[in-house]
Order: sequence, then C-alpha cells, then structure tokens
Amino acid sequence: MLGEILDDLLISASTGPCITASRHFPARPPVYAPFPQSMDPRIVEALRARGIAQLYSHQARAWELVQAGRHVVLVTPTASGKTLCYNLPVLQALVHRPDARALYVFPTKALAQDQLAELEQLAKQLPEMRMFTYDGDTPQDARRAVRARANLVLTNPDMLHSGILPHHTKWAVLFQNLEYVVIDELHAYRGVFGSHLANVLRRLRRICAHYGSTPQFIMASATIGNPGELAARLTGENVEELAESGAPSGEKTFLCYNPPVVNHELGIRAPYLGQAATLAIRLLREKIATIVFAQSRLSTEVLLTAIKAGVADRATGDSGMVRGYRGGYLPNRRREIESSLRAGDVLGVVSTNALELGVDIGHLDVAILAGYPGTIASLWQQAGRAGRRSGPSAAILIATSAPLDQFMVTHPDYLFGTPPEHARVNPDNPFILANHLKCAAFELPLVADEPFGGTDVRKLAAALEDEGVLHRAGERYHWASETYPADHISLRTVTTDNFVVIDTTARDAA
Repeated sequence: MLGEILDDLLISASTGPCITASRHFPARPPVYAPFPQSMDPRIVEALRARGIAQLYSHQARAWELVQAGRHVVLVTPTASGKTLCYNLPVLQALVHRPDARALYVFPTKALAQDQLAELEQLAKQLPEMRMFTYDGDTPQDARRAVRARANLVLTNPDMLHSGILPHHTKWAVLFQNLEYVVIDELHAYRGVFGSHLANVLRRLRRICAHYGSTPQFIMASATIGNPGELAARLTGENVEELAESGAPSGEKTFLCYNPPVVNHELGIRAPYLGQAATLAIRLLREKIATIVFAQSRLSTEVLLTAIKAGVADRATGDSGMVRGYRGGYLPNRRREIESSLRAGDVLGVVSTNALELGVDIGHLDVAILAGYPGTIASLWQQAGRAGRRSGPSAAILIATSAPLDQFMVTHPDYLFGTPPEHARVNPDNPFILANHLKCAAFELPLVADEPFGGTDVRKLAAALEDEGVLHRAGERYHWASETYPADHISLRTVTTDNFVVIDTTARDAA
C-alpha cells in the first residue's frame, strides 16, 4: 500500500510537479556474530528469552573493545541496536562484581525512563539488579534509596551537575566503585550545552580520582561528522570509534516536496502545514503508521488539530489514533503516549524534535518532515525514525517558503550528498570554565597547578580569589562563598548576565 501511495504522488497531476527529488535507498542485509564466549550464560539466556539468538557484528565488536578496556563511541544508524552495545558489558560487570557501579547520562528525562524500562526487561532473570532513575522528578525519600541501593543510576547532565557532583559525599559508594559511564545521544552535546558537559565530566573524573576509581566511557551517537573527536573533547580520553553497523535495514524512499505556487505574480506557495496535514491524513486513512515532525510547539498543535479532524471517524468522531508529543506536556502524559506508540495503539504522532532523539516509539512506516530541520544531521535523524529492519519505509521533506528550505529541495544533490555537520564544543571558553571551576572548588579544593581537563587554571583561580569566592591556603583554593554555585549555573547558557537593549533612534528622531 505504501508503494502505491508513493507511486501515485509521483505521477499525480496535482502532486507530481511538486516532487523535486526522489531517492531510493536499498535494503541492507544483517551481519551476525555469535555470542562472545566470555559473556555470562545468564545474560545469554536473558537475550534468548527476548528472541535474540545472536548479536549483530557491531555489537560483538563493541563487546570486544569494552572488555579490552577501551573508551568507545558507537556511531551506527537509528534502530541498529546501539543500546545492547553498552548494556551488555555493564550488566556483565554488575553480575560478576556486585559492588560495581554504572552511571548512565541521557540528555532528557524521557530517554532515561525509556532506557530504564529496556534494562528492566533485559535484567529480569539477573540477580541483584538495582536500577533507578535520578532526576528532577525523583521524590526526596526515593533519592535516599537510590543513593543507598542503586548499582546502576540513570540521570541527565543537569542532575549530574547540580544534584550529584556537589553532594558527592552522599554518593561515596557510587564514586568509589564506578566502572562505567555511559553517554547516549552524544550528538546532542554540541555548542554551549556540549561545552558545559565537557566541564561536568571533568568534575566527574576529578571526583572519581579522589575516591580511587577510573571509569570507562561508552558513548553512542547518531551520525555526525566528527563523533570520535567530539567524544574525545567531551571526556578528555582517547576514544575508539565504531561506525560499521551489522544491523539490517529495509528499503527506504526519500521524497522532496515543494508546495505548489498559488500566486505566480507574488511567488506565494501553498501553506506547507496544510500540505503536510493532507499527506498525513491520506497515509493514516490507509492505516500506515506515520510521524510528522513540526518545527515549533505551535505548529505541532496546528498540525495535530488538522490531522485529527481529517481522520476522525465519521460515525463516532473518534480521532484517538493520532497523538501529539512536545515539551510542555506533563511527564505522565508523555510516558503514556510513548507506551501507546510502542504497543501500536496509536497509529500517528505529531511531534517537535522531542522525538528526534532515540526514545523507543515502536516501528513507523513514514516520516513527514514539515520543514527542513536546520541541519543535515537532524534531517537524517528524523528521517530514520521511520523504517523497519525489514519492509519498505519513506521519508518526505515538505519545504517551507524559507530560503534555506527552498535551496534544499531545489538542490537535491547538495541535500543528499552533503555529509552531516561537525559538532563543535569549546570547554575552555573562559566564562564556562570559570563557572565550573567554582563548582569544582565547592566539591573539592582546587590545587594551584591542578590540570583541569589539561587547562592551566591558575589565572582563573586567582581571578576568582580576587572576586572573593575562593580563598587560597598554601597551594589550595577553597570555596569561600556562602552560595551554592551549581544552583546558579545553567548548562544551556554561557552567562547568566541580563542585557537591556535600548533603541535610541526614536529619541534622536524626536
């Protein structure tokens, strides 16, 4: 049915002229590898119980690298089984060494909750697995239990920055025995956010050294231009990059769609949201599972309203087969939508880029991108949310009237031929670095010649001493302020200073 609809779009008199490019990506067969001999039989049985009779080649290779003590970054396509690459060696360590600890870091709370559910399913038959999320939604009494009992903690950078590292004395058992730090969705950590995370990880490694542990980093990323370089910049370690995927993929068709011109004199095109809604309605009426990516919360709600009206049962008015997903929804509502998608109870979803990251939402057949998402990396990440390991799928980019969108759909060779962008970070930005030196000094005294990520911090430490927040005693700088530094430092801004813009032109004109 999907193939028939795509063929009709290409040859129809109304839609055919709007399709500026069509690309077909053939299916890729799987490359398997046997379970490693060193893998605990209980883990092998747990995998078999879930219908996994063997590993993909990249999963087996990841096992080898981790067991050899290497820091690893995995760069394989969406739905290629990256989570097993880090879950298996972590579970092996926890089964063999009950005192061992692991820390998982995800960019969002939703991803942490999703991965906890995956781990709990995998670890049902394994002994003494005490896995908990630790984030802003964790109640106070539960936080005490997590600190006391957990051998695997799932959190996010913000909570690690403000809720765990500054209170490391309460987490002494974790830091004394920390063997693995897993960082998923590595590509999300770019720019200011990534620069902050690099400093948070510097503080983490510093605290681990204080407690006598040297954790191994396992990272997973979508396809970007420089995953190995980014991983090394964030962790300060030499990292092995693993990019060869053994997972299968079904064939995929990618269409570029430019809405028709409705006013030739002014060059005005039909509204792209209306075109996206019309196409989604057609697919959903044929029971084709579809995700529509919108560029804003407002666009998400506009599309959701239009699509629900288009697919509502004419007798009952029921449009429950389509749901919205965006920031601003209550956590319980988002969890319910995610589980409904996984179970197949919801056929379609309209989302911001909140679902671009790897939350498990089951298998979808078509991804409609209502507007170019801004980067090649995000384009392929959103397109990759549709597609099964077997069977056809499609991604359709519907252009807005913005110049960048128009360039992309009218220059498809550039769109399909350009590699994903590089992710850049600058952990040594003096504003960011100074803020994290404050946090580091609050956690443990700074030594004057201490290498903080390889950076000479003496000048900054002296400046902070002049500011009155550090006190120097011999070769050590101690936190001297009554404030709690992490509480005032956002991981998403360079500085918390406020600026007022004053327009003086009106005054001059008067």
